[in-house]
Amino acid sequence: MPASAQARFAPPSHDAPNAGAGEPIALASNESPFGPLPSVAQAIARAATRVNRYPDMGSAELAGRLALRYGVAAEQIALGAGSAALCLQLVRAACPRGDGEIAFSWRSFEAYPLFAAIAGAGQRRAPLGADHAPDLGALLAALSPATRLVFVCTPNNPTGVAVRAADLDAFVEAVPPGVLIVLDEAYREFVDDDTAADAVATARRWWSRGRDNVAVLRTFSKAYGLAGLRIGYLIAPPAVADAVRRGAPPYDVSALAQAAALASLDADRELAERCGVITHERRRVREALIEAGFDVPASQANFLWLPLAGRATRFAEHCLRRGVLVKAFAEDDGVRVTMGSARENDAFLAAAADFPRG
Repeated sequence: MPASAQARFAPPSHDAPNAGAGEPIALASNESPFGPLPSVAQAIARAATRVNRYPDMGSAELAGRLALRYGVAAEQIALGAGSAALCLQLVRAACPRGDGEIAFSWRSFEAYPLFAAIAGAGQRRAPLGADHAPDLGALLAALSPATRLVFVCTPNNPTGVAVRAADLDAFVEAVPPGVLIVLDEAYREFVDDDTAADAVATARRWWSRGRDNVAVLRTFSKAYGLAGLRIGYLIAPPAVADAVRRGAPPYDVSALAQAAALASLDADRELAERCGVITHERRRVREALIEAGFDVPASQANFLWLPLAGRATRFAEHCLRRGVLVKAFAEDDGVRVTMGSARENDAFLAAAADFPRG
């Protein structure tokens, strides 16, 4: 990435989320290190003058724009307060009154078990493959007659590894048509591997073959930098999208979020440049970690995974003492590190370099 691009998109120090005295560098939550694009910030400011009015409950303008972008009907789009909220609405729709179970790879998005618990549904977990990607064969084997929904997170959170297109096609073909396949693609904008699956393309291909059990989740939280406004979207067969909309609270997507998302869709070039900065940093930091002796899977997201089994908590505590906040997982099986600015990433690399290996 040219230095000029790095400088253009470097977050100003006075705007950085960790700029306060004594605050650690925040590399734990997969947030963008950048604030909203200028055009998006202006749209938010304009919308803020009208917050005495309720938002459009159906997010009709935004749904229409997304439908045009992906070549689907507007009735196939459902908006929600982040893709996590849509995950829960999908589980509730698929497992009403706690009837049935959901399946997912593990480790994957840590909220999947929570969604099952909230909905009163059972859960089945399948191990990841040796490459830290979802093992779709194992996931297929984990399905039971009670399974109503299966999540495929690609790129997988927290390991960052993406499912290959050919493998995903084979999986969709093998899953019983009565099981809803939800392709959770929160990090799609950071994918630069041509062999990785594009969930929307996969879903459209299977819809054209008469399969109405494939749905896709995407979000404005990550690449677009709108995590604080909570807005994500579902692309699905009409019946699935309708069920999700009927399960949503009224006015769940704020007017500010809708305005910001609409403006974001007009800023594709700027978004691509920002994503280029992040993917450049992802490659640079991974190479440095590997050179330092760490095992780091090839990520396609805006974060890296360090499979530090038994040492993850100790590593995270070590980094925090050096002013860097990273995410260690409850089972002590690994650490996830979000890509920040070059300066923030350098601080992380310095902390990682002197982590005791004994």
